[in-house]
Amino acid sequence: RRMAELQKQMGFPAGADSGSTYPGLYQGGGDEQKAEQRARQEEMKNTLLAGILDQAARSRLNNLKLVKQEKGEMVENMLIQMAQAGQVQGKIGEDQLKNILERVSEQTKPVGKVKFQRRKVFDDDSDDDY
Repeated sequence: RRMAELQKQMGFPAGADSGSTYPGLYQGGGDEQKAEQRARQEEMKNTLLAGILDQAARSRLNNLKLVKQEKGEMVENMLIQMAQAGQVQGKIGEDQLKNILERVSEQTKPVGKVKFQRRKVFDDDSDDDY
């Protein structure tokens, strides 16, 4: 019974001991399976983040993801790695998340900056006298 529950939780149909009953299951069968796997991974990630972030920090991270998707995902992955490594004690608050975001911003700042240097043209005042 426990094995059936685990298989159900992992997304395998009941009684799927081999690929004979459901041939597409173990043969990498299609976009549906990949989409389902991505959805499960996203759900696991959201569950883990909900466990390590308080409500205000979670809200801030979601807002960041709306504006800068790549940066938001990078911060999420970093938070998950920190949690797996045991570097997170308790829930991360909004202030702690701000500090993490500042560190990430410093690391991802653009290296070069374009500076415009305007030439000074020496006008003579004789043009103003009409």
